[in-house]
Amino acid sequence: MAISNIRYGEGVTKEIGMDLQNLGAKRVCLMTDKNLSQLPPVNAVLNSLAKYGINFQMYDNVRVEPTDQSFLDAITFAKKGEFDAYVAVGGGSVMDTCKAANLYSSSPMSDFLDYVNAPIGKGKPVTVPLKPLIAVPTTAGTGSETTGVAIFDFKELKVKTGIASRAIKPTLGIIDPLHTLSMPERIVANSGFDVLCHALESYTALPYNMRSPCPSNPINRPAYQGSNPISDVWALHALRIVAKYLKRAIRNPEDREARANMHLASAFAGIGFGNAGVHLCHGMSYPISGLVKTYKPKDYNVDHSLVPHGLSVVLTSPAVFAFTAQMHPERHLEAAEILGADIRTARIKDAGFILADTLRKFLFDLNVDDGLAAIGYSKADIPALVKGTLPQERVTKLSPRPQTEEDLSALFEASMKLY
Repeated sequence: MAISNIRYGEGVTKEIGMDLQNLGAKRVCLMTDKNLSQLPPVNAVLNSLAKYGINFQMYDNVRVEPTDQSFLDAITFAKKGEFDAYVAVGGGSVMDTCKAANLYSSSPMSDFLDYVNAPIGKGKPVTVPLKPLIAVPTTAGTGSETTGVAIFDFKELKVKTGIASRAIKPTLGIIDPLHTLSMPERIVANSGFDVLCHALESYTALPYNMRSPCPSNPINRPAYQGSNPISDVWALHALRIVAKYLKRAIRNPEDREARANMHLASAFAGIGFGNAGVHLCHGMSYPISGLVKTYKPKDYNVDHSLVPHGLSVVLTSPAVFAFTAQMHPERHLEAAEILGADIRTARIKDAGFILADTLRKFLFDLNVDDGLAAIGYSKADIPALVKGTLPQERVTKLSPRPQTEEDLSALFEASMKLY
């Protein structure tokens, strides 16, 4: 099990200047994005850095849903700055960009594809020491403050991929629930769906002792190892919090209890999936994001079309869990019950349909777009979506049920319309 150190509490961001002082940091790189740079979370960090006399440079050019090019821009900034510590203030996009900047500036001779997951990159193990990175998440979603994963859109192939190594996980995650109060409604919803799928996918992933072959050396053991008894605890607990608080957090921005609990659930699910992994919802989401045409989501102040990561993941969830349930039906049924289904008279062989229906109802209640068709896809796009899923072996092979190209086509087709 590998996780970051975590500090939780209202207002703990004010300690970050002392943390950097304790690390002996002389040149700090502060990363965020253009929207956040004007908002209270970044202000809280800046105030603490000023109070403790921390010398820093700010990079606020992070792209929401990063690309290989946006990673490279941040890496260039990091190499020039010769920083001895990093601070990321933002959602998954900011934290992931900062992890990549830290990695490649610590390994300046490496080619960009050296550490990118195979088969797209070389997937080399990270053997260089990295600088300390403190992550301050502002969304209740990605759990990136706890994981060694950084995801980006590889533009040339129109597909999302990433870098996965325990070496890049943050040194410390500062989880300050005050930061979630600046999230608009749809960002709360979409980042919450990421938490939901992290929990569901890691709990239903192929069990760790069924994954093969065994790595020839522990350094090659992947971060994502399959469902396991420790991740299960975190995944189920996160799922219970999502069931209780996500709707409240979306519907009422003033509901501090709900938003604070979702912030914690994001880290809990991160601890779970960061070690167990995710499977088909995430594997299929990467081409859904990568092949986006003109969709621009509400509440995202961006100049490019994008499908928010949490949305791209959750739209396939009813189809995916109907498909995977035959392998571990009792787990799928348990998840449906946590999400509100009455399973007293349920038959175990109907577990997949019951979980799928429970998810559809959940999404319908939260005004989620009606399937892939609603975000601009049609049947004609299915071959390209399947082609974009095939390289995602790091996650697709953790599905409890193996899948053919025909299976993937059927899953995309079933996800075109949800209600």
